[in-house]
Amino acid sequence: MNVHLSSYLCTSKHKMSEVQKSELKRKALVDATISLVNNNGFHATPISKIAKIASVSPATIYLYFENKQDLVNKIYLQVKEEFTSYSFANYSEETPVEQSFKEIWNRIAQFKMGRMDKAIFLAQCDNTPVIDESSRQEGIKHLQPLLDVWNRGKEDQLIKPLSDYLLYAYTINPLSFLIVMQQQGSFKIEAQHLEEAYQAAWNSIKL
Repeated sequence: MNVHLSSYLCTSKHKMSEVQKSELKRKALVDATISLVNNNGFHATPISKIAKIASVSPATIYLYFENKQDLVNKIYLQVKEEFTSYSFANYSEETPVEQSFKEIWNRIAQFKMGRMDKAIFLAQCDNTPVIDESSRQEGIKHLQPLLDVWNRGKEDQLIKPLSDYLLYAYTINPLSFLIVMQQQGSFKIEAQHLEEAYQAAWNSIKL
């Protein structure tokens, strides 16, 4: 093999290995933060504990994040993007309002049921002042397809002319409550419960 080519391949392999290590460290930090926040809350989740659970030095965190606030904000937006990418994967503006809403609602339920740790983390973020306002507003932008469905529904007089916050409170927040109750062992969500929850959600906002 050509000496220069061999050297190039070795260098490329080394760089790829470093990138993979970096990605694994960042993922470990994300996973550790989500786990600790879910179990202990934001204020009982210091940088030192995150680093310990992620098996990295505290200094490593500052290679990826400016501080704890930046870490929480960025993880929130990362999980929010994952959540909305899944929820709106099949969304089309051509689909009728009620069908669109049902498809989105069920995708949201699937995400929350299948990725419970991330669902609980988002619920914590949405119900505390820890996430800064700019990150919260950025997170809302990720929900645009759902807001568009509601706007179409209001224009067509299919959905009550309520604020988007109220619509979200009536239709999506109950899912977070059910997930938390299941996590605590107080309630087991069955397929029938999801169908009943959807019907309750739709009936609460339809005209």
